[in-house]
Amino acid sequence: MLHELGYSNVRDYRGGIANWVESGSPTESATDTPPPPEPQPDPHATIPIGPPLEPSPDGAVGRGPARLSRMGRLDKSVLDLVQQRSTLQLFLLWIGTILLSGLCFWIGALVGEHGLIEGGRPLGADLNGFGSALYFSFVTATSIGYGDIVPIGAGRVIAVAEAITALLIFGAVVAKFVSHRQEELVSEIHRVTFEDRLDRIETNLHMVISELLAITAMTETTAPLNRINTRLESAVILFSGELRTTRDLLYQPRLMVEEGVLAAILATLASAMNVLAELLALMPSEFARSQPLTITLDRLTGLAQEICGECVPHTYTPRLVFWMDQIQSTATRIK
Repeated sequence: MLHELGYSNVRDYRGGIANWVESGSPTESATDTPPPPEPQPDPHATIPIGPPLEPSPDGAVGRGPARLSRMGRLDKSVLDLVQQRSTLQLFLLWIGTILLSGLCFWIGALVGEHGLIEGGRPLGADLNGFGSALYFSFVTATSIGYGDIVPIGAGRVIAVAEAITALLIFGAVVAKFVSHRQEELVSEIHRVTFEDRLDRIETNLHMVISELLAITAMTETTAPLNRINTRLESAVILFSGELRTTRDLLYQPRLMVEEGVLAAILATLASAMNVLAELLALMPSEFARSQPLTITLDRLTGLAQEICGECVPHTYTPRLVFWMDQIQSTATRIK
């Protein structure tokens, strides 16, 4: 093929590179360059470990935030301070700022340090002057500025400080009104979502009971044990998730649930626990639990042990306490 392409000096070396060397043809060899030696650590050198790790709010060392910001902490503290005050408190603070600034203007007139000019004359130190000082203070706080009273000297500093402070406080009052409406909307959305979640808990628990009963029927037939184990794993995982949700519901004080709704959920939980305990007791001796099934059952029994009248941190009605105790006592039969 090479001759057909026009090459004339073509040789065939059937022995490969050995024939090439025997024919005296030039060859090139590459010498292996050893890698540079790795630097050996000094056994006498000390390894710097730096400052100790910061703990997180839950106490886990090294889980705290990595980035620190002084301004961020300051902003957060100011926002928390505003958030902790009610709308009425902020409004009274705004009024207090206006009255205090007006009093400062009038006291300046009393001591002879006139900070306000009205009609081309310094503000008087009488009651009329006090009323004019309060009037100017309100006009400054609301950023109206009619111009009939003008600050001079140290009064300008007080006027600027009052304007900035009053605007910030009034902005916080307006934000409080807006956030109050938003909180009402969020609370309504949370209520609807929460009620829907309660309905799904009860529905899923009934599905768990139906599945456990179906698995019980399978144990009476010649169904393969691996199929029984797989279906039992799925049912127990779903059961464990709903049990955890109910447990969190009992431990959270902010979630208010009607007694009838919570009693129905706890009664269904107790029924599901009883069906599961009977199913595990009916399992044949050759049935070997898989590792996921064993772990899920341990988690399920641990959650059930935390549901009892004396375990939960809040006081419930006697009917709810009865079903809680039933759940805990039934969990002891699951082994």
